[in-house]
Amino acid sequence: MARRVLERLGGVKGCSYKKATISICLVNLLAALYVICSMTLFSTNSSDFWLARVQAKRLEESVSVRRALEPLELVRLAKKLSKSSEGGRLDISSAVKRKMADEILKALGGLGSSSNLTEQQERVRLWHADKLKSLKLLLSNTKANKIREVKEAEILESTLILDWVKVFEDIGLWIPLHVYNYEAQDKPENETDFECHAEPHTDYDGAAVWWGLTHHKATAADCCQACIEQAKHAKIGQMKCNIWVYCPSEFGCFSPDIYEHQYQECWLKEAKMPRLNFKGKYPETYRDSHPTAPVDVPWISGVIAS
Repeated sequence: MARRVLERLGGVKGCSYKKATISICLVNLLAALYVICSMTLFSTNSSDFWLARVQAKRLEESVSVRRALEPLELVRLAKKLSKSSEGGRLDISSAVKRKMADEILKALGGLGSSSNLTEQQERVRLWHADKLKSLKLLLSNTKANKIREVKEAEILESTLILDWVKVFEDIGLWIPLHVYNYEAQDKPENETDFECHAEPHTDYDGAAVWWGLTHHKATAADCCQACIEQAKHAKIGQMKCNIWVYCPSEFGCFSPDIYEHQYQECWLKEAKMPRLNFKGKYPETYRDSHPTAPVDVPWISGVIAS
């Protein structure tokens, strides 16, 4: 081959057989390298493309599985409730709220004063189930009802399914499902009522001697005793407890501050002139501005006798 090239060159000056052979070998080598690189690049691109297709297919399968397992009905109700709620309040009329409150009170009133906690819980559950049935019946016949009634029924149905305890709070009813009542016989051993002055449904104001957020007691009696002991052992110049405030509800106790007050919180306070925050029932005007406030003040408090 080298000879043919030399012959074609016609014996060009300075071009020997050896140099021509080396040149041709270099050209062949470069051509071979180019072919190898092209094949490698094509193979890599093909491999990456195949992997990308496999990953995309697996991703689609994963998404389809998640959608199949998604609780669609619960998500639908949650979205409906979030759209219809503003600031944690139910977007239903005052008339509907009053009607619900009357229905629950009527259901509980039929039990009589001798009913126990279990019977009250069962009556509330029955009301809840009957209310859902009536709402579903109303929604199934949407053509015969007004748009506003249907909209309120949808909102109420969503709330009763997702968080029906919140419904009670929003309409101003405090109906605890699991609450131990310490009003009648809850007092420390070897202590008189005069010392504790236990007042159910009462919230006293005062400077905090001991924060209840981190100070829990098993009973209101223990909370009162803690106040007495703190006052006895307080050093000169230290605050002395003369007010105790206790949360007896397992669902926690309402307060307008930013904290979440839990069951068995025991607040020790001091005040030269004890002043009431609330006693008995929260005013209706107050509950209008604080929709989560119950009807009855949940706290039990007392002023220690000096």
